[in-house]
Amino acid sequence: MAKYEKKLEEDIRCPLEYGLTVFGGKWKSRIICVLSAKKTLRYSEIRKEMHNITDAVLAATLKDLINDGIVNRKSYDEIPPRVEYSLSKKGESVVPILQNICKWSNIFYKEDEENKMSHCQKCDYRN
Repeated sequence: MAKYEKKLEEDIRCPLEYGLTVFGGKWKSRIICVLSAKKTLRYSEIRKEMHNITDAVLAATLKDLINDGIVNRKSYDEIPPRVEYSLSKKGESVVPILQNICKWSNIFYKEDEENKMSHCQKCDYRN
């Protein structure tokens, strides 16, 4: 199987684009919030918290977050092997940004009967 390679290099032209690349998207912010709430988790524990994410997407997303310095991965030399994930200092610095996005969304998101938003308690945002 051939290794996947991006066709184009990332073209980041402003700080906002960098930030959204690092912690934007469907899964990255959720993983950051879960690790913020739970501190340290093993892969299977993250998987349970994330519900409907596939293993391939979770593994790839964790790899991206590790490469960007948001998540720390610690391996223990044990049998069976144990790997734990936690937020780095850089990752912890993202949490207030995500909390502010939650606050903004809570103000401006218009719910109706078909579009109910469940309140995320993972990033510890409080009204």
